Amino acid sequence: MLCPGKGCPCENPVDLSGKQIKHLRALAHHLKPVVTIGVSGVTPAVASELEYALISHELVKIRLPSLPKNQKRALLERVCSMTDSDPVQLIGRIGVAFRGSPARLIKLP
Repeated sequence: MLCPGKGCPCENPVDLSGKQIKHLRALAHHLKPVVTIGVSGVTPAVASELEYALISHELVKIRLPSLPKNQKRALLERVCSMTDSDPVQLIGRIGVAFRGSPARLIKLP
């Protein structure tokens, strides 16, 4: 779960260590957003597209609508909870979600 303050001890998702979060952020830097959430919010179609993207990529960038930061954070957490993934990062209008798969495309430290 993402916290409102930077440096908060619970800033990182519970399932991932700080070293793993840092590794995922570095990998996500070069990715392009695959899923876009429009002004309609998180629809079943958006959740379905994110589900397919997570299956094939494990680490996905999500473009969010232009909203206040707390609403974008809540939107990212909501779409991640719908797909059983972990929110990794939120910068501006771009969120990053991660969900490991049995194939393990991404090796975590």
